[in-house]
Amino acid sequence: MIKSPFQAVVAAPGFCLGLRCDGDDITGIEFIEPCPEQAPTTPLAMEAVRQLRAWLEDSRFRFGLPLRAAGTAFQRRVWGRISAIPSGETRSYGDLAEEIGSGPRAVGNACGANPYPVVVPCHRIVASGGRLGGFAGNRAGFLLDVKRWLLNHERDR
Repeated sequence: MIKSPFQAVVAAPGFCLGLRCDGDDITGIEFIEPCPEQAPTTPLAMEAVRQLRAWLEDSRFRFGLPLRAAGTAFQRRVWGRISAIPSGETRSYGDLAEEIGSGPRAVGNACGANPYPVVVPCHRIVASGGRLGGFAGNRAGFLLDVKRWLLNHERDR
């Protein structure tokens, strides 16, 4: 039997969220193709599953999970600004870049490196004119469908 790389898997419409954590911190969340859920293997994973399900029920839910410090100082600054965008709203890569005195491509790269999607809602960053742009380092396929669903979920509250 192959051991799962995740401490829990949560099903969502059309995708799943694979959750990685240690005893104290969430260390990563990953979008994965639809698959069976996996029960949490730790108390922290159980709490993360509870919070992810609460968000799936109501996109206005506010996460309170311990996230392991990750990324560069610049990435953390971008992720902090992204986390301040209210549910149901978006900003363009260019708008965010202007806010922090950077370039849109650097903002896009920081979004693609986000280890905590949904909790740090990088899906709220879109291309100019409201186009989707990329998502998690991809410009087509499964992950763009996930981004579309996430944005609709937050708009349909």
